[in-house]
Amino acid sequence: MVMNGDDTWLKLFPGLFERHDGVTSFFVKDTVQVDQNVSRHLVDELSRDDWNFLILHYLGLDHVGHLGGRNSVLMASKLFEMDEVVKTIHINTLQNLEDDQGKTLLVVVSDHGMTENGNHGGSSYEETDSLALFIGPKPHTFHHSSSNPDTIFQVDIAPTLALLFGVPIPKNNIGVLISQMVDSLTDDQKLRALQLNSWQLFRLLQAQLPGLSCRNLLCDTFITNSEPTISECKGREEKLFCCLYVNAATLHDAWKAKVFSRFNGTEGYDSIVAAYYEFLSSASEWLSHKATDKPVNLLVLGVAALIISCLILLGLVFVIHKEIPSWETQDHENYLKPWKFDDVFVLFGILTLVISMGSSSMIEEEHYIWNFLTSTINLLFFRKAIQSLDLNKAHDILSSTEEKRNILGWQISSLFLILFTGRILGGWHQGGVNWTNLPDIAKWLEQAGNQYINLIQIASCAMVIILGISILYLVHSKTKVVTVIWFSLLMSGLLALQHFVKYQDMSIPYNNDANLSIQAFYAVLGITTVAVVLILPWIMPMQTPEVFSRKSICMSASVPVEIQNMTRILVLKDSLYIVGCLYITFWCLLQLLLQQSINAMPVLLLFIQFLASMLTFSSSGSCHKQWVEITALYYLGMAGHFALGNSNTLATIDVAGAFIGISSHSTFLSGLLMFIITYASPMLFFLSMVLYISVKAIIYPLVIRNGNSGEILKTLLGFPCLVPLTINSVLLTVYTIVLLLMRNHLFIWSVFSPKYLYVCAATACVYIGAIIVVATVIYTYIVLFWLRKSFSLSSKEKGCLR
Repeated sequence: MVMNGDDTWLKLFPGLFERHDGVTSFFVKDTVQVDQNVSRHLVDELSRDDWNFLILHYLGLDHVGHLGGRNSVLMASKLFEMDEVVKTIHINTLQNLEDDQGKTLLVVVSDHGMTENGNHGGSSYEETDSLALFIGPKPHTFHHSSSNPDTIFQVDIAPTLALLFGVPIPKNNIGVLISQMVDSLTDDQKLRALQLNSWQLFRLLQAQLPGLSCRNLLCDTFITNSEPTISECKGREEKLFCCLYVNAATLHDAWKAKVFSRFNGTEGYDSIVAAYYEFLSSASEWLSHKATDKPVNLLVLGVAALIISCLILLGLVFVIHKEIPSWETQDHENYLKPWKFDDVFVLFGILTLVISMGSSSMIEEEHYIWNFLTSTINLLFFRKAIQSLDLNKAHDILSSTEEKRNILGWQISSLFLILFTGRILGGWHQGGVNWTNLPDIAKWLEQAGNQYINLIQIASCAMVIILGISILYLVHSKTKVVTVIWFSLLMSGLLALQHFVKYQDMSIPYNNDANLSIQAFYAVLGITTVAVVLILPWIMPMQTPEVFSRKSICMSASVPVEIQNMTRILVLKDSLYIVGCLYITFWCLLQLLLQQSINAMPVLLLFIQFLASMLTFSSSGSCHKQWVEITALYYLGMAGHFALGNSNTLATIDVAGAFIGISSHSTFLSGLLMFIITYASPMLFFLSMVLYISVKAIIYPLVIRNGNSGEILKTLLGFPCLVPLTINSVLLTVYTIVLLLMRNHLFIWSVFSPKYLYVCAATACVYIGAIIVVATVIYTYIVLFWLRKSFSLSSKEKGCLR
């Protein structure tokens, strides 16, 4: 194999080519350099006979179209240049024929057309109208008038080439033999080719129509000395296709039996060809429509199930929202007040998302919607915090304290930090489809050089480690367990830092040592996370003397039940706080390793945003409704999804990162890593829910009233799990309906279908995240509840004799 052209081939397939000359193409601006480099090797390569496969990658014509469109001033000269290339290759094939080196068929095809402005990728006529030119060694192959060109389907090329070269037709191909391409064959060979093509499509028809059988019709036909008769074909599909096929087969059998020798041979041959093509065209058209048929009953059932599940989730959220005032009397008035502006805006945001799904342009530029929703809801929170500060100042003597002012100050600072980092994230990648050519921070850094990107990556990793360790020390219970977890976090971070420093230089080959380093990082993260989640609830009570000391247990008869329950909940909150901190810190360290190096700073900024949100909501008290806060965090996660360079096109999926740390190919592991990379920010939102649950003080009134476990768990998990599930259910249901309505839209394959794949994958992400949150909270609660009973039983048995 020999390659000349764009050096992308060499990057994709290093060491594969015997000879190569690759030139780097600078986006779509190069219309000359790469093409000239290919052409200078063309004559020499055609004169050689030491290759089996020659790649000549010309880029100029495509680039001219992108730069100036169909009517570019460069188009005519570039087309003439390509004509000369085709002419050179054709002359070489004629010389090979004269030298008795065999016949050559030159096939010139284009993979797409272009719109007036030079774009392609859609399904408009201009984009799908492309060239298919077949040049053979005989002059009569050129007799077809170019003023009235024939139209073929792309699927027709495969069976035609297969029959010409004597190889089987691809088993699922539904194409029809191109008649002009077999002019050089004898009549018997042409009919044999049509017979093979008919067998191919008849076999596919039998797979789609199990009742299709022509044995009876074939048995009824026999050859006589008279001209064979042709039946009129009509009726259901099975009968129609059998009739058409049998007509062609009968005429062909008669031809082979020389029955047509008494009649005009040309008319007999033409009638056989016409019969074969009548069957082939009917079968091909039916099979192509069958491939896009939709099972209406199943679709209706599926949509109905989606609507029902959506209504159920909405009902559950409404019920929990109504129940909260009866649980929290101090917030009762707050919940009974008319809806506030931020509540209305959250619902407005969901409605905006629903409406935007019907527009292909809004789907392509969806990141603008999430950025708007995120920044606006946090601006509303900022406005409310400022108003609260002014109100406290006005009533300073009566109601305000220094502590309240400090809390509001921290809240305002956190919201400002969220807005500031959100603005940086919004400008990091110029996402979407239409404006990717505009400058952004990532492009500017890439132009500045890899050394700056590497420094930012190392600095981001160090900041994640420092912040993760710092928030761990905010836990109420300063125990040895926290120190051990702090050490594990530090070791994981140092492993990541060591890898960045040693292997981020692109001149150093990515070898087995790098894989071992990454695998060690995976192992430390996995083992530490699982160990902390499973063991921490058992150790925390023992490491908190004021909670579970023997003295306090012995005095339990004199200690009020409310105090005992409050103490148990404090340990639960501390355990969830530690696990939540570990979840989000380890997740960000993992993303720093897997994401492209240019995304290191966005990962750090997302980490900061979620921590600032936790600080804001932990100090907000009953200022915001809980479902509003969780929806704001959901908006934050989705805005971060696009800030990391993702879009609703499949082209932005980071495939390279899916093989980091994998020694041998594994579809499952690569797919898992690809999912982790793509949904890094939405999953960070769910992991932060564990931390959110721990910092909210909403369960204290329940504990004081000695609420049962079901009520406590419902309060802990109700909104954090149901709100994102409901939002996702609404979006999935609406977009499924939109996709069905848009099934004949021009952009169904290029815009709506890829978006639906993302919606389905996001649904999987939501359910995985919800399961992690539920499993973590319930496991921690059950262990602590069981421990309390065990200690109580143990104390009674010992009788507190000591």
